[in-house]
Amino acid sequence: MKRNFGELIRAARKQKRYSQRELAKLIGLDFTYLSKLENDRADYAPKEEVIRSLARQLDLDEEELIFLAGRVPRREEDLLKANYKSMPTLFRRMRENPNFARQVLAATELLEPSEEE
Repeated sequence: MKRNFGELIRAARKQKRYSQRELAKLIGLDFTYLSKLENDRADYAPKEEVIRSLARQLDLDEEELIFLAGRVPRREEDLLKANYKSMPTLFRRMRENPNFARQVLAATELLEPSEEE
């Protein structure tokens, strides 16, 4: 089942049996902001540090949670900046051509294990 950022953190919080107030206190957030995040009512995506804190506290993958929140991890920004002229075309091609998008994503899955070696 595909979830959005808010649903994922809410489900993980409940699985850990934290109240919103407890989790918010653990990561240094106002519980009302955490509630807005869980309900996708925040005016903006949380900062990377907040997302990483949530991920660590809830045993979620930090990088995946950052992308799910609509952010790009800082360490990926250099790659985007170095290739900024190609990015709009890449994303447009992926959006317009689902087969191309599947090929790109499949290639990343094939590359990941060898990168870790």
